[in-house]
Amino acid sequence: MDRPRLLTPAGNGLIQSAGMSRRSVLGLGAAAAAALVVPGCSRGRSDEPAPAGPATFATGNVGGVYNTFGSGLAKLVSEVTGMELLTIVTNGSVDNLQRVAGMKADMGFTTSDTALSAHEGTGMFESGSLKFTALARTYDNYVHVVVPTASNVVQLKHLNGLTVNVGPMNSGTKVVADLILGTAKLRNVRTTNYSLEDAVAQLKRKADNQGKGPGIDALIWSGGLPTKPIGELQKSVGFRMVDIGMVAEEISLKKFGGYIVSSIPPSVYGLATSVPTLAVPNYLIARPNLSDSWAWWTVNTMFRRQNDLMAAHEEAGSLDPRSAIATMPIPLHPAAERWFRANHI
Repeated sequence: MDRPRLLTPAGNGLIQSAGMSRRSVLGLGAAAAAALVVPGCSRGRSDEPAPAGPATFATGNVGGVYNTFGSGLAKLVSEVTGMELLTIVTNGSVDNLQRVAGMKADMGFTTSDTALSAHEGTGMFESGSLKFTALARTYDNYVHVVVPTASNVVQLKHLNGLTVNVGPMNSGTKVVADLILGTAKLRNVRTTNYSLEDAVAQLKRKADNQGKGPGIDALIWSGGLPTKPIGELQKSVGFRMVDIGMVAEEISLKKFGGYIVSSIPPSVYGLATSVPTLAVPNYLIARPNLSDSWAWWTVNTMFRRQNDLMAAHEEAGSLDPRSAIATMPIPLHPAAERWFRANHI
């Protein structure tokens, strides 16, 4: 069977794709992705024009999957369109929403829970809702509650009285970390707001000193699997993850925003067993007036170059066009919706 081809803007010919392989997290088959037919394929070209100028992509913390995945996607889109898609390092979901809605970035990643709050003007967005559109649902974030192997923390309640990093301000990690600690009624936790890389360094610092002195006792992180800086901890101090299954069930039943009870497989980080946790979907969002060209080519490239994107991060294997269209109540950008409809999704 011929490998699917990636179309380039009108007049630029065709680029051969490496194929359409993915990891189906949602339990969906690969047939739909492999059978995608992009308009213009029979003519050997696309009628979608190339973008007229560069664009910006708000990603996330250095080392996090937002940043790794986003950088890989931006590189591919730039290659396909011949126009540069520039990445911006940010604090994550909330920061990205504010940048996109404030016209300081053209597109970016955010979690479904923060997107819902921003869309409806609730929670931290009570002062006013934000205007933005969705390009696609992408992959799921998993909450990591990480402690050194030698830690006495076994259950979530054991974090009381300890220092825990809950992620940077204006990050999706902080939103979900605050929700978890609040739901568990842990009111005696000292929190810090380090970036991912700094939090990993601070956890290692205290672990290297037998849990004494400066540093942190645990870190909470919401991200894709695997998150490289966390995985690298296993090579130094070693770590365990705390089971938050009961709290995850309570949150998924009582809170809106797409929360899912899930688990982190042992193979991802070399853990002894799978760890029950909370997961939340991610959206690729865009400003409402993003050009149709940028929106269409970004979505097209994300699916047509899926194998190449997996080389940047394996979470690209989670992409499925049939679930990617499910961003309600966040409206799809018209060009993104056109892409999905044209491909019979």
